[in-house]
Amino acid sequence: MIEFTLWDIVRNLLLAARWTVGLSLIAFVGGGALGLIVMLARVAPNGMARGISAVYIEVVQGTPLLMQLFLCFFGLALFGIDVSPLVAASIALTVYASGYLGEIWRGCIHAIPRGQWEAAASLGLSFSDQMRYVIIPAAVRIAIPPTTGFLVQIVKGTALASIIGFVELTKAGTIINNATFQPFLVYGFVALIYFALCYPISLLSASLERRLHVAR
Repeated sequence: MIEFTLWDIVRNLLLAARWTVGLSLIAFVGGGALGLIVMLARVAPNGMARGISAVYIEVVQGTPLLMQLFLCFFGLALFGIDVSPLVAASIALTVYASGYLGEIWRGCIHAIPRGQWEAAASLGLSFSDQMRYVIIPAAVRIAIPPTTGFLVQIVKGTALASIIGFVELTKAGTIINNATFQPFLVYGFVALIYFALCYPISLLSASLERRLHVAR
């Protein structure tokens, strides 16, 4: 039986945490890009675009992230598409993030006073120019705190990727626990590392919310 020292446990968990951080960044950046498209469709003058984006958001928010992971990992294989756990987790978390970020940003857009919309329209600006030059710059200030806060949910959501075999922090904890038979110690460190990743983000979100509220 291999003996694991305390440093061996911590070191391997920290190495696995890099994949948690990497997957979180992929989901946040990819979900942000796709979420921007969803948001624009959600507030577009075209009724069909609004309807499609509304259905997309309802489906993403109305189904568990775990099911989305299973569909990406096992479902694509039914069509002859072999994907690795990293690719499947990246796709699922990107879709998951886009559904929530798109709706968060839609709410921020609708929080802009109607007078600003009317002022932009009175200048003869097209819808795209209204969004580009007037509405989105004003909405960014409102959107920063909830967007930063949602990153915490993405970081914690990466733990579900362990179900499809992706070796991130939670999966590494399970592997180490099976070798050491010290669940309290191992999962205690796993929890501490998640806390170390998420707590600073939560503080940043709260700080940004206070600053931007005062600025308004």
